[in-house]
Amino acid sequence: MDFEMLATRYKDELLNNVLPFWLEHSLDRERGGYFTCLERDGGVFDTDKFIWLQGREVWMFSMLYNNVEKKKEWLEAAVHGGEFLKKYGHDGEYNWYFSLTREGKPLVAPYNIFSYTFAAMAFGQLSLATGDPEYARIAKKTFNLILLKVDAPKGQWSKAYPGTRNLKNFALPMILCNLALEIEHLLDEGFLLKTAEICIHEIMEIFYRPELGIIVENVDAETESLSDTFEGRLVNPGHAIEAMWFIMDLGERLGRPELIAKAVDITIRMIEYGWDRQYGGIFYYKDWLGHPLQQLEWDQKLWWVHMETLISLLKGYQLTGSEKCLNWFKKIHDYTWKHFKDQEYPEWFGYLSRRGEVLLTLKGGKWKGCFHIPRGLYQCWKTLEKIASSPVGASTGNSGIFKNDH
Repeated sequence: MDFEMLATRYKDELLNNVLPFWLEHSLDRERGGYFTCLERDGGVFDTDKFIWLQGREVWMFSMLYNNVEKKKEWLEAAVHGGEFLKKYGHDGEYNWYFSLTREGKPLVAPYNIFSYTFAAMAFGQLSLATGDPEYARIAKKTFNLILLKVDAPKGQWSKAYPGTRNLKNFALPMILCNLALEIEHLLDEGFLLKTAEICIHEIMEIFYRPELGIIVENVDAETESLSDTFEGRLVNPGHAIEAMWFIMDLGERLGRPELIAKAVDITIRMIEYGWDRQYGGIFYYKDWLGHPLQQLEWDQKLWWVHMETLISLLKGYQLTGSEKCLNWFKKIHDYTWKHFKDQEYPEWFGYLSRRGEVLLTLKGGKWKGCFHIPRGLYQCWKTLEKIASSPVGASTGNSGIFKNDH
């Protein structure tokens, strides 16, 4: 397998196709911030601004500036979004709204904890890019608020009736694994290690259920047991697979090879569980008892699920040499590049039917922004470079498994 060629392919797609699309079409030069609701050709179809997508885009350009090249246009794009967020994105106490009008007026109250997490990520990377202590202060303040909300993420905006069915959700410990490393430069090392251990325990010991061999989305908050309900039976294979490369990164950071090995094993289990054997691709949702789901989009194939899976498989192979990771990477690489990459316009499609047909031609919207595709391309590029220069990559030889790639 020619890992160098593959690395070049992912790098070229990121730098010459995907990033130029967002730089050209996303920046709102008049009002600040970013447009994320973009048609196939980049035309803006809605001007509302969603805080977690604003934060993700600030993070993206800051991270690339910090890690790839000190390009002026990337830094300017990051600061452009960061200043908009700093001015309009919160209520003055760093409670981050969910969405704003184009001008920056609040539309939806700060009910969503992920507005906070991506604001913290954004300002953490932006502080590194600029050296501005104000950005660092915002990141730390927001992170502290997140920790205060861990037990009740939606706070006063929760729709659940208290005391009847209190469920704990997988998404928050999952994102905290990644966030802690993202803003490590702003945290005391002892606090970082404590936070990491808590997240690892919850993900690998509570939400991973050995009796099922999979990760579930919700457990009973008091007993940490399974819940035979719609929410309790819900499985999101992509969520679990994405979390596994966060765990692999933590395993590297903490020097824990056994944690990496377990994350690789769960990655393979979740792919085998989520893979559509009839049409290919990974299902969006499943029910661990096989019952009908309330999510009508359960059988769709989504961009982020497949991109995050590619990252986890490459990291798993790079760190452990797992041939299962390499074989699954080949299969999902082929599916992803064939179905999600737009062959006529820049950027990638986000939503496919079960059969792999494009459902929506948008390149960005309320949920899809400048994040999973570019981050995934970056992570795959860098991991492939490591494999190409490591004994793991060299030991496989050139199998020709990607000989049809061009």
